[in-house]
Amino acid sequence: MPIPPYVAGLRERIGTDLLWLPGVTAVVLDDDGRVLLGRRADSGLWALVSGILEPGEEPAVGLAREVLEETAVEVRIEALAAVSTTPVITYPNGDRSAYLDLCFVARPVSREAAAAARVADDESLEVAWFPVDALPDDVTRSSRERLELAQRYLAAPQHGTIFVR
Repeated sequence: MPIPPYVAGLRERIGTDLLWLPGVTAVVLDDDGRVLLGRRADSGLWALVSGILEPGEEPAVGLAREVLEETAVEVRIEALAAVSTTPVITYPNGDRSAYLDLCFVARPVSREAAAAARVADDESLEVAWFPVDALPDDVTRSSRERLELAQRYLAAPQHGTIFVR
């Protein structure tokens, strides 16, 4: 996966030192209660759609952009369901990053939009809808955790609580 120009510019200045970045994750649910996952090109594992925000980008807007870029599904962001942090991640090139992740619940804008799901960039090998209770075995741990947090949020009375790990 390509390094965003903003991050590449920072890396030119700080090398592989730790970067703290804003991340967003989408729990995209269709009308049948299925969740949208992509099989990541970098790891081969299934995961929720996620990404990092551009400087100054609104989180919900950035997440809708990420979902469209990666899966061709146009979504409506419904709610912020969880806020969490990641452990430090060391990439194969030695770069180190940690993320503040904002996990949102989203829905396709229409049945046609949901049906448009496909690999739309080089970040995924496959894109598919799965019943929440029948996920593939090889889903990333962080995606399972975020999906659980989103489900807890959706089950909460009046969705008034944002859940943390």
